[in-house]
Amino acid sequence: MNIVETKIKGLLILEPRVFGDDRGWFMESFNQQVFEKALTDRGLDVPKFVQDNHSYSQKGVLRGLHYQLDPHAQGKLVRVVQGRAWDVAVDIRKDSATFGQWVGIELTGENHKQFWIPAGFAHGFIALEDNTQFLYKTTNYYSKKCERSIVWNDKDINIEWPISNMKLKIIDKDLLACSFNDAAYFTV
Repeated sequence: MNIVETKIKGLLILEPRVFGDDRGWFMESFNQQVFEKALTDRGLDVPKFVQDNHSYSQKGVLRGLHYQLDPHAQGKLVRVVQGRAWDVAVDIRKDSATFGQWVGIELTGENHKQFWIPAGFAHGFIALEDNTQFLYKTTNYYSKKCERSIVWNDKDINIEWPISNMKLKIIDKDLLACSFNDAAYFTV
């Protein structure tokens, strides 16, 4: 597995090795030892995953920017198994040198890339194709009382969503999310 560091410490892109021939392909989608080594080699904490989630979205569905506060903060290891999505993580760790910055990556069923998003980041994505299936492992269980959202198009964050000429499908909860300036942050 190839590990790619992003411009924000802690956010990693994992590129599994894919073995293919005329019959199809095989890949190891997760290996605890490889994941732990990737984190510890970079001085990062190693989480324990407790839950797997699977979402299905049509083109234009935008979800996020979601996160959970302590004591139920979540790290997420995300990937797309079918279709295409633009996936984004925003640093909301108040004392971080990269506070308010974001990283975006295209995840597809073909590129097999995975995105490690530790606790302390808001997360969102937009489906770029119909029938996009998104899988992610989380480091904590869902908690409605700890759940928070930042509006997807906040001007202070200024995420470059690839949405030109796309009809967006966003639920009211995400449309009515708070601004970045009014969000509850993490302290490092």
